[in-house]
Amino acid sequence: MAAVPYGGKKKSWCWASYLEQDKAIAAPTKLFKEHQAFPQSKNGFRVGMRLEGVDPEHPSMYCVLTVAEVSGHRIRLHFDKNLDCYDFWVNSNSADIHPVGWCEKTGHKLHPPKGMKDEEFSWSSYIKQSKAQAAPKALFENQNTTVTPLGFRIGMKLEAIDKKNPSFICVATVTDMVDSRFLVHFDNWDESYDFWCDATSPYIHAVGWCQDNDKILTTPPGYPSVKDFSWGKYLEETNSSPAPARAFKGKPPHTFLPLMKLETVDKRNPMLVRVATVVDTEDHRIQIHFDGWTDKYDYWVDTDSPDIHPAGWCAKTGHPLQPPISPQELFESSGQGGCPTPGCKGVGHIKGARYSGHHSAVGCPYSDLNINKDSVLPDRLSGEMPGSGGLGRPRRAEPNPENHPALALTADSPIPVPFAEYQSVPDVFPGEKWLLFNSFKVEYVYFLLFHTVELTLQEALHQSVFMPCTSPSPSSTPFCWDQHSKLLPTVAGITSSKVAVWTVEEVIEFIQGLPGCNEHVHTFRDEQIDGEAFLLLTQVDLVRIMSIKLGPAIKIYNSILMFKTAEESACNEL
Repeated sequence: MAAVPYGGKKKSWCWASYLEQDKAIAAPTKLFKEHQAFPQSKNGFRVGMRLEGVDPEHPSMYCVLTVAEVSGHRIRLHFDKNLDCYDFWVNSNSADIHPVGWCEKTGHKLHPPKGMKDEEFSWSSYIKQSKAQAAPKALFENQNTTVTPLGFRIGMKLEAIDKKNPSFICVATVTDMVDSRFLVHFDNWDESYDFWCDATSPYIHAVGWCQDNDKILTTPPGYPSVKDFSWGKYLEETNSSPAPARAFKGKPPHTFLPLMKLETVDKRNPMLVRVATVVDTEDHRIQIHFDGWTDKYDYWVDTDSPDIHPAGWCAKTGHPLQPPISPQELFESSGQGGCPTPGCKGVGHIKGARYSGHHSAVGCPYSDLNINKDSVLPDRLSGEMPGSGGLGRPRRAEPNPENHPALALTADSPIPVPFAEYQSVPDVFPGEKWLLFNSFKVEYVYFLLFHTVELTLQEALHQSVFMPCTSPSPSSTPFCWDQHSKLLPTVAGITSSKVAVWTVEEVIEFIQGLPGCNEHVHTFRDEQIDGEAFLLLTQVDLVRIMSIKLGPAIKIYNSILMFKTAEESACNEL
C-alpha cells in the first residue's frame, strides 16, 4: 500500500483524491445492505430524548435509554441511572431501538432505570419527572411487529455457533422474535452469549447439522456428553420441537474483494469512523485494516455489520471521518494529546464515554496494554468482570471436557510433554506446586494448551494455578487469601483505595518488596504504571503484554486481588 501523505488537519482530505493517488477503488455501494448504505432520511434524534432498546452486552434485555450524543447518522445511548462508561453507539436506523411504550405494546419486559423496581416505573410519570421528551415514533424504522421469519417460532431448537468462541457449535433455542429477526440463546449458558439474527445467518444450523457434517456438538451443561446426547430424547425432555430445515435460508456469498476501500467504525474507539481497506475475505466476513496504521490493529467483521459503510457515508450523514494517518504521525516518539501511543491523538478512552480523552498508555485504546482487551469494565449488571460468570449461569470461558470426550484426560493419562516441561516452574508459591499435578488441573491445563487457541502456554498454566483460589468474588475465598497473605506479608492490610493513589515510584517500591520480582521493576517504570493502572492489570497483561515470568506474575496478580479483597473486607466491617 502506498504511503499516505495526508496529515489530518494540515491538508484537506477527500475520497476522490485519495483513491486516485492510491490507485484504489471504493467498495461499490451495491455490496452494502440497506442498514449500512446511505440513509434515506436525516437523523432526527436529539440529545435528551428517551427510548427503549436492547442492551448490547445482554441482548435479551430491553432497557430505558437516553440519547447522550448525536453525530451524523449515529447516536450514543445512555442507560438511565447508570455510569456513562456503559454508553454505546448505534445507527439511528438500528433495529435494536424502539419508541417509548414499545415493550408494553409487544409484551416484552422493560428493565427500569437502575435503582427502580418494576412496579415503581411508568413512562408517563418518568418523562414528567425527568422533564424529558420521548423520541417521536416517526424516527424509528423497522417497527412492523407483524412480520416474522418464516418457519421459526419461540421455543424451537437449533444448533448455533457461539460468536464469541467460534470453535463451539452448541445446542440453542429461539427465545424472542421481533420483525424478521429472532434471538438465539445457548441452552443453560449465560444470556450474554445470546445474539440476534435472521434466517440467512451463517451462525445457525438445523438440528442434526453437526452429525451430518462431522462436527462436534457442544451439549448444554448438566446434560450427557456428546457421545451420549440424543436430539430426539432432548427434544422430548424439553417438550420442544426443532426449527424446520426449510427455515434456514443460508447467506449468499459476499463480493467484497481485497484492497477495496470503505468507512468503518473503530471497535476500539467506537466514537470514531475511519478510512479502511479490505485486506482479506472469508465466506461471510472481511478483515479490515485502518489506512496508515500498522496491521496489529486489523480485525475481522461480518459483512452485514452495521459498523461498515461505503466511502462517502460520513460526508453524506455529517459524521466526522478520521482520514489515514501519515508515517510521521504513526512513528513519532509521542503522539498528540499527550498519549505516547504512535498515531493516537489522545481521543477516546478504554473506559468508554466516561472520559473524552486520555494522556497515557493506561487509558489508550490502542496501547499494547489494552490492545487485546475486550473491556476493562465490570459487567453493568453484576459488577463482575466479563468472563467471570456474571449472571449466575456457566460461562463458555471454561468448557467442560466431558462434552469433548476425545480431549478429556483421566488421572492415569500421560502428561503432555509441554506440560511436563513446566513441572519445575520456578518461583511458584512454596507449598502450592501440588496444584500443577492435581489430575483435574492437569486435564484443564491440557484442554487450555491444545484446544484454546487464544491462550499461550504460560497463560494456561497461570489459569490452572489460580483456579482453586479465585472466584467471581474474591471475598468468597477468604481462606485462600489468608494463606497467601502469609506468603506475601508486604501486602497484608493494604486496601485498593490506598493503592489507587500510589505514584509510579510507590508502585515500583512495592514491586521491589515482592520476592523474586525486583528484575521486573523497569517494566513498570517504562510503562508508567501508577496505582490506578496497577489495579487494572490482569494476568494476561502481566504475562503476555509485560512479558513478566510466570512466578513473579502470579505473586503480582495475587497482590492485586488481595488489595481488592482487603477493600471489600474493610467495607463490610463498616
